[in-house]
Amino acid sequence: MLCGMSVVPFLDVFAKILSEDYPVMQVTWTRFFFHAFWLLPVILWQKIRWWKMPENPGLQALRGLMLTLATLFFFAAIKTNPIPNALSLLFISPLVVATLSPFILGERFDSYIGIGVLVGFIGVIVVLQPDSEQFKPSLLYAVIAGVAYALYIIITKKLTFRAPPILTLFYSALVGIIIMTPLAISSWVTPDLKGLLMGAAMGFVAAASHFMIIKAFEFASASELSPFNYFEIVVAIILSYLVFDFVPNFMAILGLIIIIGSGLFVSWRAMKNNQIQDKQVDAVIEPL
Repeated sequence: MLCGMSVVPFLDVFAKILSEDYPVMQVTWTRFFFHAFWLLPVILWQKIRWWKMPENPGLQALRGLMLTLATLFFFAAIKTNPIPNALSLLFISPLVVATLSPFILGERFDSYIGIGVLVGFIGVIVVLQPDSEQFKPSLLYAVIAGVAYALYIIITKKLTFRAPPILTLFYSALVGIIIMTPLAISSWVTPDLKGLLMGAAMGFVAAASHFMIIKAFEFASASELSPFNYFEIVVAIILSYLVFDFVPNFMAILGLIIIIGSGLFVSWRAMKNNQIQDKQVDAVIEPL
């Protein structure tokens, strides 16, 4: 998970640079096209029957849809906003995971988690700075991306062990290509060599990072892995400074700290509740 989170910010940097010359719809399509392009040789080499109907096709399609929406809205946010600011809002995903997991994954939810979620959304308001001149409505795209990414995380956990990680990644890319192709064509700009190379690099980074994330979910729960998402912001801030000469202001850093703190607390509390729930289940099963 740490390796995956270290690689993801490079994807964002490529996307932001490409969005200066190409429409967001096309950049998003490019990300998924080259994502599939890099995976296909590996799938053929491993002789995986990718053309067969996957197990739980509905979940596979829904997972791909959530990843596509998260990517599209996040790319729209970073087109006109600094990556660390948008990424801070994307980090509401662990809070959303903790809120929805009881209904989808059967995990417990209590008042402590509820308080943590509320505090986290206060951090969102601080990052947005709605009463300042620095506020841009386009930052709200990152909030939508955070919700979509949370659903992607939850569905990924439900799909764990039901398909090879490479195949799961490929299905997500195919869904993204299918959804984004008509949208990209409507605003297509013919790319030059630089655009093609950066698009290829973006797809490679996307495939590699998400493969690591899927492998992580084979060994730990969504709540246990959520805290490691925050390592992404460290690399993102470093890259934003090196590439775009950007340093977050005080309010953005304060909001980020609030969101990370609440997210860590919520994830810890959810993990603790899950452990208690597992012990209760064992206590019921043992006498039988």
